[in-house]
Amino acid sequence: MADVGNLLKKKSLRKTVTRSKILELMVDESIAMSEREIGEKLDGSFDRVTIYRTLHTFLNNGLVHKVLDGNGGTKYALCQHDCEENGKHHHDHVHFSCQVCKQTHCIEQVQLPSMNLPDGFQVKEVNVLFEGICPNCK
Repeated sequence: MADVGNLLKKKSLRKTVTRSKILELMVDESIAMSEREIGEKLDGSFDRVTIYRTLHTFLNNGLVHKVLDGNGGTKYALCQHDCEENGKHHHDHVHFSCQVCKQTHCIEQVQLPSMNLPDGFQVKEVNVLFEGICPNCK
């Protein structure tokens, strides 16, 4: 299990109770979770605004990345490697959303191919989501 204090320190983030609890949960669960899911798993210990701000601090500092969940919602997943390169957040893997348990997983083993867009297009974010049934629900 990753040491939460070291993860925060590596990103020059102050260790607070809120940051520690949310990061511990994300490390333990190892799935992408929405703000609501995080709040429920922490039994309402923190209000939605606090969770939202903490997740965006993590996002802006390369600790987590956003995942679209297939239902128009956003989830957040712990980065398994250094997702920041030259100040730009990136992740080059796909995500899988289970239609039965509704969990969203990062699939690190499947890398995205590089794509060349026509001149004038500037990519800010890429999301690839597979939907189906996960091994636990099969």
